[in-house]
Amino acid sequence: MVQLKLRSSYWIVDEAGNIVIGKGRAEILENIEKTGSINQAARIMKMSYKGVWSKIKATEKHLNQKIVHADRKEGSRLTSQGKQLLKQYKQLEKKCMTSDDRIFTQIFK
Repeated sequence: MVQLKLRSSYWIVDEAGNIVIGKGRAEILENIEKTGSINQAARIMKMSYKGVWSKIKATEKHLNQKIVHADRKEGSRLTSQGKQLLKQYKQLEKKCMTSDDRIFTQIFK
């Protein structure tokens, strides 16, 4: 018998359904934190710099706060709000997956 697995994705959206943060944007933030560069984060994700920057700006607009500080000399880093957003999203994702896996196992055992 084929072993089944559950794959879930989670998005936090605004009242109009626009994505504020999801797996992709969390990965962008993680890569900026790792590399200190929006450009490097874009390369890692095989995205354009403009595409990554527009996702950051969209999230900042929805939250009405800066999540990334970009400086040509010092590089890029997450603001304290950006770090908090990433931490909260990762906690949510972990708890949701734990719950989803439990429900999946009950239904598909």
